[in-house]
Amino acid sequence: MTELSSGLSSEEARQRLERFGPNEFGGTGRTQVLRQFLARFANPLVSVLLFASAVSAMTGDVAGAGIIATIIVLSVSLDFVQEYRAGRAAEALARRVALTAHVLRDGKVWELPFSAIVPGDVVLLAAGDLVPGDGWLLEGKDIFVDQAALTGEPYPVERHAAPAGTLPQQPQALSPEVPYALFLGSSVVSGTGRMLVLHTGSRTLLGRIAGSLERPAPPTAFEIGTRQFGLLIMRLTVGLVLFVLLVNLLFQRPLLESFLFAVALAVGLTPELLPMIVSVTLARGALRMAKENVIVKRLSAIQDLGAVDVLCTDKTGTLTEAKIRLERHVDIDGNASEHVLELAYLNSFFETGLKSPMDEAILEHREIDASQWRKVDEVPFDFERRRISVLLEREGRRFLLVKGAPEEILPQCKGFETGSGTVQGFDAAVRARATQLFDNLGEDGFRVLAIAWKEVEPARDHASVADETDLVFAGFAAFFDPPKASASLAVQALIDSGVAVKILTGDNERVTRHVCTQLHLPVAGVLTGKEIAAMNDEALRARVEACNIFCRLDPMQKNRVLLALKARGHVVAYLGDGINDAPSLHTADVGISVDSAVDVAKHAADFILLQQDLRVLHAGIREGRRTFGNVMKYIMMATSSNFGNMFSMAGATLFLPFLPMRPLQILLNNLLYDLSEIPLPLDQVDEEDMQKPRKWEMRFVRDFMLSVGPISSVFDFLTFYLLLRLFAADQVLFHTGWFVESVATQVLVIFVLRTRQSPLRSRPHPSLAAAALGVVALAVLLPFSPLAPYLGFRPLPPLFFVVLAAVVLAYLFLVEQVKRSFFRRHVGSGHA
Repeated sequence: MTELSSGLSSEEARQRLERFGPNEFGGTGRTQVLRQFLARFANPLVSVLLFASAVSAMTGDVAGAGIIATIIVLSVSLDFVQEYRAGRAAEALARRVALTAHVLRDGKVWELPFSAIVPGDVVLLAAGDLVPGDGWLLEGKDIFVDQAALTGEPYPVERHAAPAGTLPQQPQALSPEVPYALFLGSSVVSGTGRMLVLHTGSRTLLGRIAGSLERPAPPTAFEIGTRQFGLLIMRLTVGLVLFVLLVNLLFQRPLLESFLFAVALAVGLTPELLPMIVSVTLARGALRMAKENVIVKRLSAIQDLGAVDVLCTDKTGTLTEAKIRLERHVDIDGNASEHVLELAYLNSFFETGLKSPMDEAILEHREIDASQWRKVDEVPFDFERRRISVLLEREGRRFLLVKGAPEEILPQCKGFETGSGTVQGFDAAVRARATQLFDNLGEDGFRVLAIAWKEVEPARDHASVADETDLVFAGFAAFFDPPKASASLAVQALIDSGVAVKILTGDNERVTRHVCTQLHLPVAGVLTGKEIAAMNDEALRARVEACNIFCRLDPMQKNRVLLALKARGHVVAYLGDGINDAPSLHTADVGISVDSAVDVAKHAADFILLQQDLRVLHAGIREGRRTFGNVMKYIMMATSSNFGNMFSMAGATLFLPFLPMRPLQILLNNLLYDLSEIPLPLDQVDEEDMQKPRKWEMRFVRDFMLSVGPISSVFDFLTFYLLLRLFAADQVLFHTGWFVESVATQVLVIFVLRTRQSPLRSRPHPSLAAAALGVVALAVLLPFSPLAPYLGFRPLPPLFFVVLAAVVLAYLFLVEQVKRSFFRRHVGSGHA
């Protein structure tokens, strides 16, 4: 066993990291990358195409089979490389806000990422920390941990230091029932201590049962929508493929070629680029958000952020500067009291839980000598009692010092301390005086804590909640947190963007109203925790819409408010940074925390703000809408020209004596189309699409497909007619002409569909324009290249390009008119 007093040496830690691996789940390295690449070939359509091309090679068409296989590999590689690079970029950003632990090594305390912790490390723990591995508690004071993720226990459990000599010979015997065992996935609610790490990564209890505990996050509305879209396309694909096979069999065409054509048609119809477009767009969005000081932990949450229409936040640090100062310490008459300051200081000094900003303000206000006092016990803070007590001893006498919310402490008092130091009875009239002073401080914008005490018998060595009665009221500590100058403009910007801002706070109504007045924020309605406690869920749902201030809330009441808003159809974001915020961060559609937050909150959040400012969040919301807009562009493309071309191809089999396009030409068409769409994530989104939340609507996608999709088919059939009548095209010329027309129409239409405005007013990103024009130019040049005979092409007559220009311009003009009419209808009906 390593020397526990100084921790591991750096060399020993390095060796153990090589032996046990990083403290994380899942595979890494080249093997994992290769597995991800090969998984792309598990796509049924890809597998069938490769098998069919192999059969084609064995029957003599080696060149055609080789070209098909090459195109498939290029398509799969293109998809994989783009998505892999996007994933690596997102992971690099996430590492910037990776969880860390304080580890003892070489006799010094180092702050190290969780991934660097190894068995044998000694870790220092404090309230708000996540436990970085499985192990024993070596020493601790008032350590309570929340291990609900492992055991389902609803309340924190106390952990005690392992008795001397009980360190296990077989560390795999760890069990949640052992009173000194700690586990990865649990969090420290209060207290401090040291633990010896015995297991890391997949060897932890959480790692062994990760399959059941670490389930994927529930799909977002956008993910559900894209899945529905994919299923719709697949159903259409199956129908068209079966139709094509049936027609070719009836016309007694070659079976293998007909089968290859049908499968290639399915590939052309399948939106196989959608996952890559989504991944790359999200990663690009994450990189842009990082420049705005927003780090993305869960990529799919970016789309949810763009759909957010309600932001719930505490006021501290968002509406205020989070620079809390102790301004006053007064007795019941409102006079300055040094005794109140001393009692508040001693309570904060000896408290072992996570110190609040008000604790820090007390300790920074003035240093008081606490050397004459000895701590005996503590009753940690919780959000039901909203107070904390410490049992202290001095000169043989023991006192319970209590600090907390005035609403909770005043009812527990039976006496009060006068300015002269005497104690008198706490009757109704005195309570009214104390309450009035509390209200006056709140109206002046002060956050207030009540300070009380009582003397207990000298033999008392344990304190409990039951002891927090018959207290002597000493006075109030009043704190001031100045309003943030930028908050008013930031909140107004959010409101103008269609995001309602609701304040969920533990402070009282008067303090919150004062801050809102200072920032010129209108108060629409107020609900208190006491009122919410008296409501059922239906009543709360009826009230949350009209209220924008929720005061004196405990964590469960915050959760209820979020659930009520979600039940009314809102997409809700929650901004929090404390231990008590973790449940709400999980409940919200989008959880947002800050870099200075406790580990528990950062772990639960989807986004981390490096700068605690609503302006940063507003920029992030706009980026979410930009990401949604660019993904929708691809979907609108897939439901219009691409789908129309494939539908035309299926229809052409009815009257053509040959296949309308060879299988390898369909695959090449699909590859070129994919190449043209790669820069789509770089494109700008119109300002009108950034001004309000955007949600996925399958009805919108379906209606757009039915409105715009058939236009492509109409112009395809016009091209068929012209090729057969005007150019008297044989099979090769027909294939060549339609290939060029098909690529031109389905690629160039991006200039029309990428914006609701006129294409002349909204310009595409230069990379997108260059890719689209380059792909069309390549399609035009291919019939004149040395590859033409292998691809089944031949040079086209000059007149064809004149006709092609006229067809493409007419097509784009008609799509523009239908698009404008479509958006006028849908904007009027509220679906766009």
